[in-house]
Amino acid sequence: MCAYRVLVVDDSAFMRKIITDLIVRDESFNIVGTAANGREAVEKVKELQPDLVTMDVEMPEMNGLEALPLIMAAHPLPVIMLSGINEQGMKETIMALEAGAFDFIRKPSIAHAQDIEQVSKALLEQMHTAMQAVRSRLERKEANERKAALEQAKKTPMEKPPGQAVTEKRAGSQASADKPPVVPLASPPAASAQPKKDAGKSVPTAAKQETKKQLSGTAATADRIDKPAVQPRKPVQAPHVQKKEDLSMGTGITSGQLKSSEPTAGKSMQGKDKAGLVKPESRKTVTSSASSTPAATTPPVTAPTVPAAPKGLSLKKGVHTSSFRKLVAVGCSTGGPRALKTLLERIPGDFPAPIVIVQHMPPNFTRSLAQRLNTLSPLRVVEAEQGMTLETGTAYIAPGGYQLRIVPGAGGKYTVSLKMEEARNGHRPSVDTMFESLLSLTSLERHLVLLTGMGSDGAKMMKKLYDAGVQSTFAENEETCVVYGMPRSAVELKCVRHLLPMQEIAPKLVQVVK
Repeated sequence: MCAYRVLVVDDSAFMRKIITDLIVRDESFNIVGTAANGREAVEKVKELQPDLVTMDVEMPEMNGLEALPLIMAAHPLPVIMLSGINEQGMKETIMALEAGAFDFIRKPSIAHAQDIEQVSKALLEQMHTAMQAVRSRLERKEANERKAALEQAKKTPMEKPPGQAVTEKRAGSQASADKPPVVPLASPPAASAQPKKDAGKSVPTAAKQETKKQLSGTAATADRIDKPAVQPRKPVQAPHVQKKEDLSMGTGITSGQLKSSEPTAGKSMQGKDKAGLVKPESRKTVTSSASSTPAATTPPVTAPTVPAAPKGLSLKKGVHTSSFRKLVAVGCSTGGPRALKTLLERIPGDFPAPIVIVQHMPPNFTRSLAQRLNTLSPLRVVEAEQGMTLETGTAYIAPGGYQLRIVPGAGGKYTVSLKMEEARNGHRPSVDTMFESLLSLTSLERHLVLLTGMGSDGAKMMKKLYDAGVQSTFAENEETCVVYGMPRSAVELKCVRHLLPMQEIAPKLVQVVK
């Protein structure tokens, strides 16, 4: 198998060398070029057509966030962002993930060899995952095209083999040759039946042909045969070529009215198309690619998306209360920031339950993620803190480096518990750990959601909660997942009630919870 072609982008020549050396350890990848800034990266992508790009976030002239949309427009491919741990770098990394970057990784510390090894392992794992996602997407696309071709073939009548068609054509020609020609107007009986004044006139050739057309294959009546040869001139008229003005087809609409009505008709049809794409709410799962229509075609159940604004909290709606009977728990990994943006933008601020979220991320980045989502969602979004009391209309992001649990508190309230425990399933925070803490909270209606991510974190505990009778379980389907790992594991365990494209999860969740 040919090695995947990689472009390394970083403004530091030293860091480019380190990243290059880390990547070439794996024979699956080959470095085809490097670039020192975003502008060079865009040009190199067009020139070299790589399979994958690693790109620094902060660079002079054009940074990674600015270069990303230009790269994706020129040559869509997985882009893994390399970020520093400063505030600006983390914010721009989160925005890059929302804009389509496959994933990100913290830049290695050049002063610690152990850190370089850890980053190397994580980077190569992400690169393999990215290429596997590309292969899966191509295979799914080819499968859908084959399926569409088969369905089209069923609708379209099969063409006959050339040999058979020629044989049937010859047979038809022979049969026509064997039939006596029908020329009633030229025959003596027909001529004798004409009035005397026309008896000596010959029938025009055009009239003969037209009459033959009219009588061929039909039961000719006696009165049609006995008409004079000059009578059939009326049917002989040349076929009427319909002009643009005649397109109303006798409906009483003038050409001007017809022309002016065309845009209105188009708008009407668009409305019908959108209505037609709405799926019945009674269905439990979405398994066909047709259900994975873009978000624009799925009318949101909630209020319009709240635009990003510096004062995000001033846009929040509803009263936040610690008294509730319902709880939503969400787990995600690779591709999660973009999925969370889609989810939380579509949930209203008066949502009657808290939402607890585990996103696989290192420390500090989760705070930037919460701040970013808080400016985009009608909900209040915060990074969870030890002892924080859960409230409705609020989403809590588990901080990187801690295991998060939900525990009962005083006065019937529920609080956040954070502990620096060992990683579970290779992650801290872990979705399984958070889900497991919900097993004992039987007085709450619990709703579980697994979104895009590699691995199987969360699936095992979703199965336990499913068997214990939780109210609902959701998973993002393969069509919209960046990596169909965690949701696939849950589907294989048969514990998903609603398998939906990302755009449809929030409306359905709102319906189920409310």
